[in-house]
Amino acid sequence: MKNRRRIYEGKAKILYEGPEPGTLIQFFKDDATAFNKKKHEIVDGKGVLNNRISEHIFNHLNRMGIPTHFIRRLNMREQLIKEVEIIPLEVVVRNVAAGSLAKRLGIEEGTVLPRSIIEFYYKADALDDPMVSEEHITAFGWASPQEIDDVMALAIRVNDFLSGLFMGVGIQLVDFKIECGRLFEGDMMRIVVA
Repeated sequence: MKNRRRIYEGKAKILYEGPEPGTLIQFFKDDATAFNKKKHEIVDGKGVLNNRISEHIFNHLNRMGIPTHFIRRLNMREQLIKEVEIIPLEVVVRNVAAGSLAKRLGIEEGTVLPRSIIEFYYKADALDDPMVSEEHITAFGWASPQEIDDVMALAIRVNDFLSGLFMGVGIQLVDFKIECGRLFEGDMMRIVVA
């Protein structure tokens, strides 16, 4: 890793320049954070486990025709991924009232929602990732209306897959978060799960 050019470091991953143009190497760290890094611990082996889980999920999504940035796992801690332009949003899909949703709206924890809810949060640690509306997203140029539609369609498809995956082992999927990006291929651009 010493000879690689670091592109980005987040709470759980480091991105390095990839071996070919348009690729990156994603390294999974052992850092465990909560509340935007207000709580921080090192958990030995977390990065290895996250890499394997990520590989498993992305392989399934790719096989189902859901576009992602994932190419392949390289080793215990690294993946080869396609370079994308990240849309600065966290996309949260909620199936059951829990955590901040239950607290914010006064809904009893564990209440199954009548339908899945998709929420958007602006990726800005300094602002504690505030919730934003589609109006904010388009007004500030973070994504176009068509891109929002594409992101929502991907989020619903991922939710359908993950709900079934977890149900198969007796776990109810409460909520999850994804990020999406723009993948440029020649003159074409498409939204992918990143």
